Amino acid sequence: MDRSYLFAPGHNAKLVGKVFDAGADAVMLDLEDAVPPEAKEAARRAVAEVLLSQPAWVRVNTAGTPWCEADLEAVAQHAYGIRIPKTESAADVAWVTARAPGKPIIAAIESARGVLAAPEIAAAPGVAHLAMGGVDLARDLNAGSGNLATLYVRSHLVLASRAAGIDPPIDSVYPHLDDDDGLREQATFARSLGFFGKSAIHPRQLPILHDVFTPTAQEIQWARDVIAAFDAAGGEALRLPSGEFVDLPVAHRANRLLQIAATARE
Repeated sequence: MDRSYLFAPGHNAKLVGKVFDAGADAVMLDLEDAVPPEAKEAARRAVAEVLLSQPAWVRVNTAGTPWCEADLEAVAQHAYGIRIPKTESAADVAWVTARAPGKPIIAAIESARGVLAAPEIAAAPGVAHLAMGGVDLARDLNAGSGNLATLYVRSHLVLASRAAGIDPPIDSVYPHLDDDDGLREQATFARSLGFFGKSAIHPRQLPILHDVFTPTAQEIQWARDVIAAFDAAGGEALRLPSGEFVDLPVAHRANRLLQIAATARE
């Protein structure tokens, strides 16, 4: 799983040329909000050309629109995967996957309708992750963007993802480039709820995201100790030397952490 998804607007040749060397786990080439209407066609051509030599996700325009149709026609064949913005139903996902067969999908939840439909969206064929689009969601809900204001939505996306058997959801961008403490706080909060990975709008955000979403040596050792003790006890509940009580749910949590550590990029 990827810890960071670095966005670059598809029509900006300078940024597209640099984004692959910035150190992100995954690159997200944007054809949607960051690209003005008059630059859409140029962005499609530029992104399609880059995809011939570089692996990247592509954020297309809203499903069902002529813009999205043109996006997928231009980039679906060579994109690593497709991010659908403002996803509000499983039908949105089906519309895209019919035009991008076999491509993994990130379904961005950015409205009240999307939040309520998250379980069916997460279960739609092709969806690899849900993602929270925090800026648009806050606008749609007329809500703040702080941790408390987004607690319900974030937890809902985690539950929907887990129930559908897909990987954890991806957290939203943090738009304040000069606020490293705020970025770390939000990323840590999201991870504590069950998110894994976060979108980024600038390379300077990547070290913090990678630090937050990389399981620590202490966490990994805890998980190994739990599994070893639980196996040695024949699957019976026990107490570790530290005093922590371990039963089957704790062992499952330890296994899950080791799985995340194995799939998170170094």
